[in-house]
Amino acid sequence: MSEADVGEWFRQTVVDGDRLPLFCFFTGMIVGFASIRFSTRMIRAGVRWWPGNVETGGLHIHHVVFGVVMMLLGGIVGFSVPAGLTGWRAAAAALFGVGSALVLDEFALILRLRDVYWTQEGRLSVEAVFVALAALGLLLIGERPVFVSDIGDAVGEGGAEWAVGSGLAVFNFGLAAVTLFKGKFWTGFLGLFFPVLLLVSAVRLSRPSAPWARWRYHGPGARRARKLERAVRRERRLRAPVMRMWDRLSDLVAGRPDAPAPPRAAESGPRRPGDVPSLSSRTPRSPRRR
Repeated sequence: MSEADVGEWFRQTVVDGDRLPLFCFFTGMIVGFASIRFSTRMIRAGVRWWPGNVETGGLHIHHVVFGVVMMLLGGIVGFSVPAGLTGWRAAAAALFGVGSALVLDEFALILRLRDVYWTQEGRLSVEAVFVALAALGLLLIGERPVFVSDIGDAVGEGGAEWAVGSGLAVFNFGLAAVTLFKGKFWTGFLGLFFPVLLLVSAVRLSRPSAPWARWRYHGPGARRARKLERAVRRERRLRAPVMRMWDRLSDLVAGRPDAPAPPRAAESGPRRPGDVPSLSSRTPRSPRRR
């Protein structure tokens, strides 16, 4: 595709389609995520010329705080300026996107209320950013969630058309719920835009650790045991290689998480059954900083 073709697509799809603020939001999220990950990796590497953490009075201020402030400013400006001021709306959307990236980059911290940024649990933040970018990208090219399309197409139609559209929306939403309960998050998310994925995922086996498997595959009965065994085999054969590729991509984009901490050494001297180490013998850990 030539530069002229790209420019024509941008004009017709983004500018004429009134998606310029959405494009600026999308771009702001990419810039914000790339910038904060570069910053945290420089801090982690101990680069001397990089400013480092923001601290005041011994308090480490996480970048989620700056993200919340940016989202508030971007939201207030975006809602208050007239619709005709496209430039202001685009700037507000870009600021909102940068703030959203800073907040989602510490999504795991918000969820667990502890600093897990460089742990395996912290990968959840990277997944949250990727999900948001994928949703924005699909919306930017004109895709809509299927149940929104079903209801939107039925608006203004007669009673029969409205009933069919609403029924399809409820059906697709139910398939999405089943898919999520089966632990297939990415498939459920993409299926909101491409419903055939929902239909396939909803009728196939659940992941063995998902709520659906705990409800339907565990417990007495040979049939349940066979389903659980098949689910475990499929997890090892199909999902495990995909997750290894995802881990490599996540390490490349966001940095490798810390190795799990080794178990604490036992106290010197003989131990008797039932002995419990005293709290004073445990080595205190310094708080993690980035």
